[in-house]
Amino acid sequence: MKIVFFGTPEFSVPTLEKLLNHPEFEVLGVVTQPDKRRERGNKLTPSAVKTFATKYNLPIWQPERVKKDTETLTQLQQLDADVFVVVAYGQILSRKILKMPKLGCINVHGSILPKYRGAAPIQWCLYNGEKETGITTMLMDAGMDTGDMLLKAITPIGLLDDAQVLADALAAAGANLLVETLLKLEGQEIVPIPQDNAEATYAPLIQKQDYGLDWSKSAIQLHNQIRGFYPNCTASFRNQSLKITATAPLGAAYIHELPPKLSEIVHKLPDLSTISSQPGEVVSIIKGIGAIAQTGEGLLLLREVQLAGKRPQSGWDFVNGSRLTVGEVFGNGN
Repeated sequence: MKIVFFGTPEFSVPTLEKLLNHPEFEVLGVVTQPDKRRERGNKLTPSAVKTFATKYNLPIWQPERVKKDTETLTQLQQLDADVFVVVAYGQILSRKILKMPKLGCINVHGSILPKYRGAAPIQWCLYNGEKETGITTMLMDAGMDTGDMLLKAITPIGLLDDAQVLADALAAAGANLLVETLLKLEGQEIVPIPQDNAEATYAPLIQKQDYGLDWSKSAIQLHNQIRGFYPNCTASFRNQSLKITATAPLGAAYIHELPPKLSEIVHKLPDLSTISSQPGEVVSIIKGIGAIAQTGEGLLLLREVQLAGKRPQSGWDFVNGSRLTVGEVFGNGN
């Protein structure tokens, strides 16, 4: 089966690797986003997919706007591919492109469609506290993740999983499901299923204001925001910006989902619950682990943080390095 691969971030790489190492498939080339200038040094940096594809000496196309790039479109047409595979490419494909391959264009999407259509399904499912998500392969149409579904694979979500952990799990699952999808599609063993638009939800691009933490929210809401938008959520601390990158909600409702070391802390919480504190206030410091902050509802353990201009550090290292004390108050993020 002759394949052209469309993808850009690290999430896409396991699927490309799987295709390249499978005897039934021939990857004709890769379409990825143009090199981007990064903050440090402002150097042009290739996408993860380009970096990986270069090792295999694959043809690579990087159009600014693929549906408007006549030269790229002509070359893709001439390849006479059986299928285009799309994994987090980052551009909308035109109807002309969708019609090029014999079997159509197949997308590997990081949610159980029709839930979480859009650009950031992994982040928003964590933000909303979902207990499971997964991968859906689908035949692409002109809409945003609206095409007929092919196969699905469910992935459970742990309480302490963040967007990076979940993305890694889904990337591996997506690679396996895509191979199964292609083989069954070629063998006419799959009946595409239309999505129920009435059940659709959306996962838009994350905006800068989504990163600001508001301590009046509940512990579980803050925890889900922090792990969903990892590693970018911010609070303020002593008039400086503080990234909070890993937390744990402490309460009876979550004790069975916490590792033993953290669940032991919960048994001490009845003493803390009698403290009258304001949202964001440090109510306790657990030796070897870190600080516990009051929220609008419940207590939140700070497991990992990052001060502006510094490396990430454990909650306990942060306590020691900043000489944090009970009674200090974290402010809301911007």
